[in-house]
Amino acid sequence: MPLDNTNFPLVWMSYDEAPDHDHDKDFEALEASFRHGAPFVILTDNAPTEDHHHSHEEKKRTALWMKKHKAELRTLVLAMIVIEPSATKRLAMKPFGAAFAKFWGYPLKLTSSREEAMEIAGKLLSERAGSATA
Repeated sequence: MPLDNTNFPLVWMSYDEAPDHDHDKDFEALEASFRHGAPFVILTDNAPTEDHHHSHEEKKRTALWMKKHKAELRTLVLAMIVIEPSATKRLAMKPFGAAFAKFWGYPLKLTSSREEAMEIAGKLLSERAGSATA
């Protein structure tokens, strides 16, 4: 899941990865985003497919990393926004949203277009900025 945080607070994630992909770099990119100390949104326009699997070792490493960064995940990541043009696929992903939120500590939002995703991201970020100044 390569991450691009060059447009922070919009952090783009891709599920296109090479077989020898280094997941430590993904964790490092998330940690760099945490160091901004400001809320951000994760966006992706290529959601994982049903054949996207992780080894037991990867799952264990992810769980340990998440435990260590639980506070940052819950306070700084406002949502993951998945851009999926197919209404059928979005509907199929909806039940996964509750489990995702419980596991990661932030909500999963589904949208059909990049434009709508940017609107949702902007709204989430401005709401958080508004509540921080209130």
